[in-house]
Amino acid sequence: MEEEDGVTKLAAVTACAAMALLYVAILYAPNLILRLPPPPSVKAFMIRRFVCAAISSILSLLVSALILPIRSSEASILFGVYGIRADHIWQAVVFPLSLTSLMYAGSLVLKTLLLVDSRRENANRGGEGISLQNQNFLASIVSVASNVLAWRSYVVAPLTEELVFRACMIPLLLCGGFKPYTVIRLCPIFFSLAHLNHLMEFYSKKNYSLIKTSLAVGLQLGYTVIFGSYASFLLIRTGHLLAPLVAHTFCNFMGLPVLFSRRNGIVSVAFLAGMVIDSYFAMRRRSKTENDCY
Repeated sequence: MEEEDGVTKLAAVTACAAMALLYVAILYAPNLILRLPPPPSVKAFMIRRFVCAAISSILSLLVSALILPIRSSEASILFGVYGIRADHIWQAVVFPLSLTSLMYAGSLVLKTLLLVDSRRENANRGGEGISLQNQNFLASIVSVASNVLAWRSYVVAPLTEELVFRACMIPLLLCGGFKPYTVIRLCPIFFSLAHLNHLMEFYSKKNYSLIKTSLAVGLQLGYTVIFGSYASFLLIRTGHLLAPLVAHTFCNFMGLPVLFSRRNGIVSVAFLAGMVIDSYFAMRRRSKTENDCY
């Protein structure tokens, strides 16, 4: 068994699998283990989920800290192992966000066209129309900020998932002797394990057929594998947790990329151009990462 810095590959993989299962198990612990009564509202249910996700994240941080051969007691070094750093923040935000935006070039062009059409329509109504649009924009921001589901999608889920499935797992796998690009392929497997619970939810709660459930979960798992690889690449390449965290929040906000629009062919052109440019930069960064790490 290959070992590096006191962590074996078996120990690293076992710990990662345990953290993935723990992340899901704690979410269901209030109902299945503690037998607590169902929350009275969606907001109460989501807050309970937030607490469970926070507990699993803290436990994963503690488990990985016990296994990793961290010999320093300096806070900057301890946090730095997990990619929690105060330096190069703007690079960790701007570069990954720019790279991720290329995958959504079609979506961004479509949103821009819709915004231009809306502004033009309101401009034809005069100052009252523009004022009404500005009020609606501010109202939508307030609505999102007070929406518990928005907090789940844009704050809690990205933060806890990146902490567990990237910040905790990647250092373990690297210390276990796995090569960086093996880690990029391996981490998404654990990330996908944490989404298998949707199989039962779709089948039992939403009354999907077995075929429809398999297709829905299969599509979701495929997406998590692709994004998990990309997020792992960002953390390894930048050494900064903010990089995958920003990309995760942005992807949750944008949803699936828009491939085409019936009303305007420029959306498809923008999507294809964005994917080509993104692939070019990704290949360049992959080559540089391999040279740096190997």
